[in-house]
Amino acid sequence: MAILEIRIMGDPVLRTAAEPVTEFGPELAKLVADMFETMDDVDGAGLAAPQVGVGKRIFTYRVAEVSGYVINPVIENGEVLQESGAEGCLSVPGLGFGVPRWQRSVVRGVDLAGEPVLIEAEGMLARCMQHETDHLAGSLFIDRLSGEDRRDAMRSIRHARFDQLTAKTNAHRAQTVGSSFGTSFGGQA
Repeated sequence: MAILEIRIMGDPVLRTAAEPVTEFGPELAKLVADMFETMDDVDGAGLAAPQVGVGKRIFTYRVAEVSGYVINPVIENGEVLQESGAEGCLSVPGLGFGVPRWQRSVVRGVDLAGEPVLIEAEGMLARCMQHETDHLAGSLFIDRLSGEDRRDAMRSIRHARFDQLTAKTNAHRAQTVGSSFGTSFGGQA
């Protein structure tokens, strides 16, 4: 397994809709394992494949004691919003804002063997499912902000010298023992 480079806001892969997974096999299994190792290395709640430079519909998650992954997820959200909670993103380091999310979500997809997966999520787990499926659509959590929150987020990015924060974050992540940066899954690095 390897710790993969996490792509940072500004990388075009984060703004491109991910493609469905059509090939199942050892490369896919390695990617999922590497995504778990990467997510755990940075104490993330979730990680979508575009965040590691792979434009495929896959995400991993670990919220409290619930963990897993979904390939080719489709999400259905409830009709009641949860309390706006602080949300951050590994691809937008240093920022956190209250983001409106649905209280309940149902995610359907498949596992590494192509077998059906069904996740019924509430609260923080539902928030994670929504956040990660947004990544697969080429959207970041800051896109869900509006009004003053959106202005504050953009101002924070400009004033925080986001380019320097990104360089510092990448340098810190590069020091992780046993790291290897990049991936060849799906022909993308």
